[in-house]
Amino acid sequence: MKHLILLAAAAFPVAAPALAQRSRPAPAPVPARQIADDVSGQSLRAMVERLVSFGTRHTLSSQTDPRRGIGASLRWTEAEFRRYSRACGNCLQIATPSDTVTGRRVPTPTLIKNVFAIQRGTSEPNRVVIISGHIDSRVTDVLDATKDAPGANDDGSGTAATIEAARVLSRYKFPTTIVYAVLSGEEQGLLGGKIMADYAKAQGWEVIANLNNDIIGNSCGSDGKCDADHVRVFSEGPRWQGREDLAARQRSLGGENDSPSRNLSRWLDDLADDLSLGLDVRQIWRNDRFGRGGDHTEMLNAGYPAIRFSVAVENYNHQHQDLRVENGIEYGDTIDKMDFAYLTKVVKLNVAALAALARTAGVPEPTVEGAVSTDTTLKWQPVRGAQAYVVRWRPTDATNWEDSVRLTDPCVILPTDPPVDGGCGHVLKGVRVDDSVFGVSSVSADGHESPVASAVPGGAFRPYTPPPPPPAQ
Repeated sequence: MKHLILLAAAAFPVAAPALAQRSRPAPAPVPARQIADDVSGQSLRAMVERLVSFGTRHTLSSQTDPRRGIGASLRWTEAEFRRYSRACGNCLQIATPSDTVTGRRVPTPTLIKNVFAIQRGTSEPNRVVIISGHIDSRVTDVLDATKDAPGANDDGSGTAATIEAARVLSRYKFPTTIVYAVLSGEEQGLLGGKIMADYAKAQGWEVIANLNNDIIGNSCGSDGKCDADHVRVFSEGPRWQGREDLAARQRSLGGENDSPSRNLSRWLDDLADDLSLGLDVRQIWRNDRFGRGGDHTEMLNAGYPAIRFSVAVENYNHQHQDLRVENGIEYGDTIDKMDFAYLTKVVKLNVAALAALARTAGVPEPTVEGAVSTDTTLKWQPVRGAQAYVVRWRPTDATNWEDSVRLTDPCVILPTDPPVDGGCGHVLKGVRVDDSVFGVSSVSADGHESPVASAVPGGAFRPYTPPPPPPAQ
């Protein structure tokens, strides 16, 4: 297997011989699809089998038993991350952010611990993409920490996806940091997700995306319907964080369908089409399943772009259930109910997405003008590492971006009137701002395009901060 090494231009003394000044060009990055092909269904099955072997991984189960419970499963996860780190020359930093929590589903103070493996970016270590899954499991009674709760699909599948992503991607180098996050306490109230969001904020991370995987390993539902060709990607429309301040501006300028997470969903849809994995993205335009939630919600609450991967059709007999047989129907989240060929495809999509996102430049933050005009003007500040930009637009009632123009020098000779001081811009002649939604993506030197940031209030891929109040008169 070829290992991807992104080489910085070497620096040599002025007096060095001419031959010494010749440096080899950096090798072309290994394509994301080729990296994704390293995902192993056999490896995923072995991981889920190991997770199931802990009997229960309930958040309130034993933290000290060497073989059973949440503590044993977290120690195994940490050991797996450390094993992969040794294989890549200690390229993974292990972190275990935690908090002691009491709440409606945590009646006594309980330590909630996550396990992270952090693969630092070679040139943009503060820019971060995250894959996550929750390791805790449950049965019918959310407070029952003693019964067997295999949690094979919910969410052994997402935990295995996160660990497998670390196994595969740690063999390569990327400009951007990748975080592999195994979370606890989801079933008790998204507790691990909150700890993750707080940790990201404390580290000052510039989070481009959180790909949360929760129930991604079955292809047949409780009604007998099967679908192994699609994966659902859930994304919020108007961004939740900052919503009170944004509401009036979005009513006037748009943004009801253009949060960073919604544009991340669109980007994933396009990527799945390009990869030809036999898996298509079905975009679900709500934060999560009807009336339900996942750990990505806490990232959204903190202002970070986040989406949820979940199976195309859920089997409700095999989640949040005591192990039993009633009227000939088997209940319980056991490994024999999983489809590992399907899970492998979903994990391949995740791994390809992480590889591509970790190679993109930053996401622009465009603004748009054009009221009472037949032309539309977009402006944005230069993005670190961008070699080109793509201006995109679509009718306001269209699902995905339909029109685009690629720009190689929008920050050198600005085709705007008046010019943007120190910035970039482009005028779309004959395109009326009233009738379309507009956005801009960046293109890195090796051709990776970032998600689009819409030129709407709250469209930036960073936590929203309200504009300063106008100066006093």
